[in-house]
Amino acid sequence: MPFGEFPYTIDDKGRVVMPPPFREFVEDGMILTRGMEGCLYVFPLASWRRVEEQLEGLPLTDAESRSFVRFFYSGANKARLDNQSRVSIPQTLRSFAQLDGDVIVAGAPGRLELWSPARWEAAITAVQDNPPKPELLSNFVA
Repeated sequence: MPFGEFPYTIDDKGRVVMPPPFREFVEDGMILTRGMEGCLYVFPLASWRRVEEQLEGLPLTDAESRSFVRFFYSGANKARLDNQSRVSIPQTLRSFAQLDGDVIVAGAPGRLELWSPARWEAAITAVQDNPPKPELLSNFVA
C-alpha cells in the first residue's frame, strides 16, 4: 500500500514527478481520474480493473449511479511514467483539481491522490476539526 505525502511541482507541460516510494506502485501504468473533494485519483492498472467492475455493477436505471459513473469514468485517462519518472496530467484534470504549480502527492489504500496544497490543507484540517465517529474507527486501533 502506498502511504505518505510528498510536495512536488507540476512543470509547464503539466507533468509531475512521481515520488520514489510510489513508483513501483504505478510502474505498469495507471489511470488518472477525478476524485472526491476536488483531488485526482491515480489507480494502478490492476486496481482500476476492479474499480471498473464495481462501476459496471451499478444500476443503469438509477440516476445517482449514472451521474457518479459519468463523473468518475469520463475523466479517466491512461498514463505511464516517462524516463524521468514523471506522469503527464491532462489539462482537464489539472483544471478540475486546481493543480497549477505545487501539488501534494499522497498515498491512500489502493490509489494515490493528487491535491492542490490549499485543498489538501483544507481536507486535513476538516478531519482534525471534525474527527470520524468512534464507531467508524472501532476496529482501527487494537
